[in-house]
Amino acid sequence: MSLADLYARPGHLIRRAHQISWALFLDECADFGITPVQYSALVAIGERPGIDATRLSALIAFDRSTIGNVIERLETRGLVARHPSAEDKRQKLLSLTPEGQKLLLDVEAPVTRVQQRLLNPLTEKERKTFVSLLQRLTTENNEVTSAPLRQASDTP
Repeated sequence: MSLADLYARPGHLIRRAHQISWALFLDECADFGITPVQYSALVAIGERPGIDATRLSALIAFDRSTIGNVIERLETRGLVARHPSAEDKRQKLLSLTPEGQKLLLDVEAPVTRVQQRLLNPLTEKERKTFVSLLQRLTTENNEVTSAPLRQASDTP
């Protein structure tokens, strides 16, 4: 295999696109000190207050064994609060703090710029096609990952 062959492989290109997306996110959101995974967690917690860590990991397709670290960082920063469940005191339920809600509002424009910058090389039609194809690729291959996405309708 040549480097030219490597550079044309979908897996390599997806990895590079992920690197680029991550770099753009960190560039646009540097003032907020937040990572893409933390952002995803905040969005999901904001939409589903009272969610537990297991359901959160399923909603954002993140590994259950490391979601606790993400939650801990968000809690340490005062963005997320954990409360015991009324039904099971061992289970901790998550909610956004007022600071977490404010951060989500403040970071909305920078996150939108990330998406715009990422797709900027494509025409409007290509953007729609690209996103549609990515959605299909991830949906059809969802079950091969150790952290499959579970839509809100798939989780209790």
